[in-house]
Amino acid sequence: MTRVTSIASNTFREAVRDRVLYNLIAFALLMVAASLLVGQISMNIERNVVINLGLTAVSLFGLVIAIFIGIGLVSKEIEKKTLYTILSRPVRRWEFILGKFGGLVATLVVNTVFMAVGIFAAVFYLAHHFQRADAYLLVALYFIILQFVMITALALLFSSFSSPLLSAVFAFALFVIGTFAQDLRGFASLTHGVIGWIAIAAAYVVPNFAALNVISSVAHDQPVAASLVLYNTLYALLYSAAAVAGAMLIFERRNLK
Repeated sequence: MTRVTSIASNTFREAVRDRVLYNLIAFALLMVAASLLVGQISMNIERNVVINLGLTAVSLFGLVIAIFIGIGLVSKEIEKKTLYTILSRPVRRWEFILGKFGGLVATLVVNTVFMAVGIFAAVFYLAHHFQRADAYLLVALYFIILQFVMITALALLFSSFSSPLLSAVFAFALFVIGTFAQDLRGFASLTHGVIGWIAIAAAYVVPNFAALNVISSVAHDQPVAASLVLYNTLYALLYSAAAVAGAMLIFERRNLK
């Protein structure tokens, strides 16, 4: 675990030094600030608009960070020839993958915290005080982080055997499909026969990002059930673990010559 931690901390430092990261965070905070202006021209729904736009900005920009940094975690090391130096030491390939995953997840968590501060500042600016319903924002942000964990695992899985461009396309496509996972499962239940079984299997293999999106509910001050928090946590962790395990298995067998 010491080797995994070292790789993770090194990945975190590299990501923090990336200028693109700061630009994306700046854009996200700019979106939060813009939501205040939009809220001012809305009648009695200023808070709703700020929360909707703010959380959506955090989700979208975090998604971009997770995909475009995640797809380069392996390929960048191969291009720079630094991977061979790392693996020449007593570092196993699965430790390399796990360390890279942990480092990027830590980066995304820190970034989300900074962007969350911007959202809470905007909410406080509107009402000049916090209310109990504002605590639901923490649940929405927690679900957004779970989304980042899953998409990071998927980006790492694709980058373990594919090019950066294809990895980005695959990861983004799965995110879009997963956003409509509930509709996909509903459609699959209407089909029959072999096609029905294939459709159902595909619907449940696709990550269910729809269950992790509670932005609209939180914006309307609706509480999130504790059972949903537990279910989403277990689901995201198990799905991410399976994707990372797949990345480890593929990378173990990959010819790096």
